[in-house]
Amino acid sequence: MRKRATLALADGTTFEGISFGAEGDATGEVVFNTSLTGYQEVLTDPSYVGQMICMTYPEQGNTGVNAADDESARVHATGYIVRHFAATPSSFRAEQSLDAFLIRHRVVGIAGIDTRRLTRHLRTHGSQMGIISTAGSAAALVERARALPGMEGQDLATRISTAQPYAWSEAGADAWSAAGRAEIAAPRLHVVAYDWGLKRAMLRLLAERGCRITVVPSRTTAAEALALRPDGVFLTNGPGDPAAVQGARETVGALLGKVPIFGICLGHQILSLALGARTYKLTFGHRGANQPVQELATGKVDITVQNHGFAVDPASLGGRARVTHLNLNDGTVEGIEVLDAPAFSVQYHPEASPGPHDARALFGRFVGLMERAS
Repeated sequence: MRKRATLALADGTTFEGISFGAEGDATGEVVFNTSLTGYQEVLTDPSYVGQMICMTYPEQGNTGVNAADDESARVHATGYIVRHFAATPSSFRAEQSLDAFLIRHRVVGIAGIDTRRLTRHLRTHGSQMGIISTAGSAAALVERARALPGMEGQDLATRISTAQPYAWSEAGADAWSAAGRAEIAAPRLHVVAYDWGLKRAMLRLLAERGCRITVVPSRTTAAEALALRPDGVFLTNGPGDPAAVQGARETVGALLGKVPIFGICLGHQILSLALGARTYKLTFGHRGANQPVQELATGKVDITVQNHGFAVDPASLGGRARVTHLNLNDGTVEGIEVLDAPAFSVQYHPEASPGPHDARALFGRFVGLMERAS
């Protein structure tokens, strides 16, 4: 018999459901994700540090989980909110159930709530802090939620970054067989990747294109990065407020013009900050595998994967960069190109894990920049 559980939001709204996953309380910013598949990749995405995820698709856990699909070593979401979960998965790849996976990673979940109502509420009133608990009155839980610190001003990227540099050469972004995890032969380019909460699929796609990658901590200086003699620098995704990441904008500013640069998500925002731009918090963010993005130069539309709560103010970019991509849902900036240095970035996730592969050519574009510069 599962316990009753309550989800309480800081604005006083509450939802009643049942507990699954680990027992106890969970707190964090409550956000929603519109992906139809890929819940394991979502849960293990480090960009979800400090957040509780509501999945808009009602069925979760049908295919179970397996080690090959992890985007990092652990679950980073603090809580998981679903309409229904499959207690017994149905897939030949499944190694355990979603429920067991959450228990193993000590992540609290709530099921059986009206996730459509919650999503509409967050769209109208914005993402906000919340708590999941099996104990205490709804009123007491609301007061606890109201006391939680928000996401603005939090340097979560530095907190979860690797402590030491390490090498990466594993390919196979989509393969789950042993062959897909094989070491690639004779990489021709060296990429330094700043770890602000990276996803493994990004590194695998670079490795597939002939790159040897050195992953470095968030606080690695520009001089230290250049001392590694990279052909290019990769700015990864990550959680939290981009303006709060200590030293990041100064470091990227010092790298501009020295080597080609490619940024994704948080990396895109930090590159923009290095150019003197401003970032701001979106009302409810973009999270899901179905965001339409238009490339302005060609008119081509890609369906993209996204996971971010902040965006770049286009009016603040000045004359050093041009906007290259826009979100067709709300017109926010989805990509920029620096005019006086070989550098570009996108707000979305071209590695597409989970999601469509429309934008994966951007990794080839980065490789092309490095080859022309070398």
